Amino acid sequence: MTIIREQDFVQSIADALQFISYYHSADFIGALGEAYQREQAPAAKDAIAQILTNSRMCAEGHRPICQDTGIVVAFIKVGMGVRWETDKSLEQMVNLGVHQAYTDPDNTLRASIVDDPAGSRKNTRDNTPAVVHVELVPGNTVEISIAAKGGGSENKAKFVMLNPSDSIVDWVLKTVPDMGAGWCPPGMLGIGIGGTAEKAMVLAKQSLMAPIDIQELRQRGAANKIEELRLELYDKVNALGIGAQGLGGLTTVLDVKILDYPTHSASLPVAIIPNCAATRHVHFVLDGNGAATFERPDLNLWPKVDWVPSPQARRVNLDTITREQIAEWEPGEVLLLSGKLLTGRDAAHKRIADLLAKSEPLPVDFTNRFIYYVGPVDPVRDEVVGPAGPTTATRMDKYTDMMLAKTGLLGMIGKAERGETALQAIRKYRSTYLIAVGGAAYLVAKAIKSSRVLAFADMGMEAIYEFEIKDMPVTVAVDTQGNSVHQTGPELWRKKIAMMPV
Repeated sequence: MTIIREQDFVQSIADALQFISYYHSADFIGALGEAYQREQAPAAKDAIAQILTNSRMCAEGHRPICQDTGIVVAFIKVGMGVRWETDKSLEQMVNLGVHQAYTDPDNTLRASIVDDPAGSRKNTRDNTPAVVHVELVPGNTVEISIAAKGGGSENKAKFVMLNPSDSIVDWVLKTVPDMGAGWCPPGMLGIGIGGTAEKAMVLAKQSLMAPIDIQELRQRGAANKIEELRLELYDKVNALGIGAQGLGGLTTVLDVKILDYPTHSASLPVAIIPNCAATRHVHFVLDGNGAATFERPDLNLWPKVDWVPSPQARRVNLDTITREQIAEWEPGEVLLLSGKLLTGRDAAHKRIADLLAKSEPLPVDFTNRFIYYVGPVDPVRDEVVGPAGPTTATRMDKYTDMMLAKTGLLGMIGKAERGETALQAIRKYRSTYLIAVGGAAYLVAKAIKSSRVLAFADMGMEAIYEFEIKDMPVTVAVDTQGNSVHQTGPELWRKKIAMMPV
């Protein structure tokens, strides 16, 4: 009989979460490197270059790949021959490991989990609790697959109850464009088919734990219907032309994973959950001989891609920027921003709205300023700020008209597309929207030279900061006329891909 000690289990969970915070898996690096070589769209190729450069920087510096260090999800198979040396539940031990990992002073990870989700939404401060799935199986080991799932990709999860005669492919191809770019493509699509509604969703999530192997599958050929479906969806989703960061390009997905389960004869449950460019997960087994060990990947696995600012990029001084100047910017144009930049995301916008509704003064003057939708990781050692990549901008769409009309705000920076409500406000007030690359948080943070909290300090990472930045890379996503590169880019590349030889 195998004895698993609490200390070994907790330490393994903590070490695993630290490991995946700064190391991409070798299969992902290889697949993304191949996508970089194939990519023909300049904006998408630049975005992939930033992601690859950021990835290597994080591997070398042991800092998070993305500022959103995720909600922890664990799939645990417990052998029925295992005995535990603990007085705690399995979930309690997982949460002890999460607490230890996310509060590690040498690589502090961002606490994103809020309790009372339909009420006060108070941050738990250590990213607990995790979501734990447990299965009892024959054997005398404990097998763990653990992931840290970012909110941007998790928010794009979709589910449908199809009729048995409906086409899964048609539904996926209709659904993926509606997901937008907030899940930070290129990444993976996890698909669950069958069972019941909740089973399909779990299957989709679990499928994302598998390694990327679509090119190997293509070379050997499909052996069953599910593998045929993977290949078909991989080709057809990439043919949509969405591309890296939704800018338009050849690669939207690096792989499509599918798990299925028997279902009722009247049902066809189907779920999609995307994995972003951070794609943090690892698998390990405990056999009673101590804590798990994780092998550091060889840095030679990373392709020789070192992103540097384009000499053609327009340099912008945020301290002197005017409406006349931003009117000259074109969708898809690359900018390098310097000067003082404000930050703020969901909770800050909600508090601003409450203050304006009560005719109370705002604690920050937004006149002719830019706001960056970000919730940075806490700094460690000599850092000014931790990894500070953009969050999904569509969550701020409902506040855009208010901010532009009542605060004097000039422009916004985030990731992914804006909805029609925001586009109308941008057009009405001759504002602009810029994007930074999701999945390049450590690279972006290197452009931040100083940081201070201006307001709402009680919100932690959701407070309003003022960053002093130097040559922060961004792309013009929406110009002052309301033209969006997230509409024109994919449309252009969808047509180009359709004309390419098979």
